[in-house]
Amino acid sequence: MTAQRLRPARLSAGDVLRTGAAGLRTRPTRALLSALGIALGIAAMVAVVGISASSQEQLNRQLAALGTNLLTVAPGQGIAGDRAALPAEAEAMIGRIGPVTAVSATAAVAGVKVYRSDQIPRAESNGLSVLAARLTLPATVGATVRSGTWLNGATARYPAAVLGADTADRLGIGRPGPQAQIQVGGRPFTVVGVLDPVPLAHELDTAVLLGWDAAATIFGFDGRPTTVYTRSSDSQVEAVRAVLAATANPAAPGAVTVSKPSELLAVRRATDATLNGLLLGLGAVALLVGGVGVANTMVISVLERRAEIGLRRSLGATRGQVRTQFLTESLLLSALGGAGGVLLGIAVTAAYATYQSWPSMVPAWATAGALAATMLIGGVAGLYPAMKAARMSPVEALT
Repeated sequence: MTAQRLRPARLSAGDVLRTGAAGLRTRPTRALLSALGIALGIAAMVAVVGISASSQEQLNRQLAALGTNLLTVAPGQGIAGDRAALPAEAEAMIGRIGPVTAVSATAAVAGVKVYRSDQIPRAESNGLSVLAARLTLPATVGATVRSGTWLNGATARYPAAVLGADTADRLGIGRPGPQAQIQVGGRPFTVVGVLDPVPLAHELDTAVLLGWDAAATIFGFDGRPTTVYTRSSDSQVEAVRAVLAATANPAAPGAVTVSKPSELLAVRRATDATLNGLLLGLGAVALLVGGVGVANTMVISVLERRAEIGLRRSLGATRGQVRTQFLTESLLLSALGGAGGVLLGIAVTAAYATYQSWPSMVPAWATAGALAATMLIGGVAGLYPAMKAARMSPVEALT
């Protein structure tokens, strides 16, 4: 009778997991610290992506509520490189474009400074601008009045002003009324209203808004708009945008700048992408440090468990089974850190979004990618210690 060659028993998936987890249970503190290193890196990556996504979702919701069909027309550069000017008829001509549903304008009143009182030094102008405004401005740009009232047919002809949100804060005016007086171009003006922040026209936040007629009468304003705001049918926005320059200034359409809110959104997203790249790089470094910690833990574990390795090999465990045991232990350690990091990142995102009153958004690809990166780091970090353990002979390990 010929002797049959004995084949080593094959470990089931459950046996592999139990064997790999045994090493973590015997050294819980070391395993926890190593997992914490990976968890911090993963949490940083998930939080960066989640906070950025939450911010962009909030901006998208604001634009959707206010409408992205707002187009802005402003003078560009002339042929000689100086700043061009829009014709006084630009607003009326734009209003005659078929798909245009609303149009309004503001004009910078040059050389006019704003002060809280006549006792303020002339050099401390706070960088505020003075704009002549049409009565239709709030409805066109989506501005709302925080307190007081907007200009009307009567107040627009007299020394009355409406302040942007930042302007009111800088001048220290909380409530408009007869007692709320400011100095505009050396003349006293009564503040009749204060606006909320205007997301689609930030330039209004730092402005003092006067009636069109009052600006012409008191400061000799020439009636030329410097910014024209127009709303159009959603389906015709691009068509209207294509003809706005030629309509606003037929003599020099190349000296007209036309923009829309989506361009501001693109700029903000580009800025966010640059910042995200930096923060994700820091998260990747933290993740790499966590991987080095896992590798260090596993190498020390192999050295400390030589007797265990030798005993298993002498009892019939193959090199492959020993290698699988330590590689599984490394992957479990990384999975523990990855899961904790994802939960921590989601919690940080939710807390910050709640603080900012944003919707909390964590893209699925961010959590899936973070877990995949964790397992990759764990596999790479545990590969060398696992191979080192597998190469040990029973005699070498037991001596």
